[in-house]
Amino acid sequence: MSELWLATNNPKKRAELERLLAPLGIRLRLPAELPQPFAPVEDQPTFAGNARIKAATLARLAGAPALADDSGLCVDALGGRPGVHSARYGGPGLTDAQRLQALLTELQAVPAAQRSAHFTCSLCLCGADGAVLAAVEEHCHGTLLTAPTGHGGFGYDPIFVPAECGGDPAPTFATLDAATKDRLSHRGKALRRLVAVLPTLRLG
Repeated sequence: MSELWLATNNPKKRAELERLLAPLGIRLRLPAELPQPFAPVEDQPTFAGNARIKAATLARLAGAPALADDSGLCVDALGGRPGVHSARYGGPGLTDAQRLQALLTELQAVPAAQRSAHFTCSLCLCGADGAVLAAVEEHCHGTLLTAPTGHGGFGYDPIFVPAECGGDPAPTFATLDAATKDRLSHRGKALRRLVAVLPTLRLG
């Protein structure tokens, strides 16, 4: 397989997935290349459900295999929120920085010992007919800072410290180099699992 449709219009998410798939020589194609609009309704209560909707919709539109990622941050003190609503948290039209600040405001009274959280990434690969060929889900556990640190990554990366990282100050996803983030992140873990099964799938 030399190319794969990717169900995202997020350039930073595309960059991460492209970097992780580069060793396989896979070129990613995006919904913007299609003549018809790609507008799946992400109305499922789980990451896996929304990933499946996006992958199946794009695969049918493109007439070719498509990969979708649905991911987000789950905060224990908030009962798992923002969860599947991570990209829309705080209301429509907000920037990443505004969503992050909305979350920090909600967590301002939560002490450091109770600021545990995890990122989840669900990947779904569908064939041209929309049938699911493979689905994986992975997590990255850590804690949340009270203020953003670093300028890399995207979304909630500037306040998330993965559990595997120590030090003072503790590094966030936004301060880690790309290789380290890929090794530790939910998306990196999920994609490595998916890549491992690709040779066993019939993608034609």
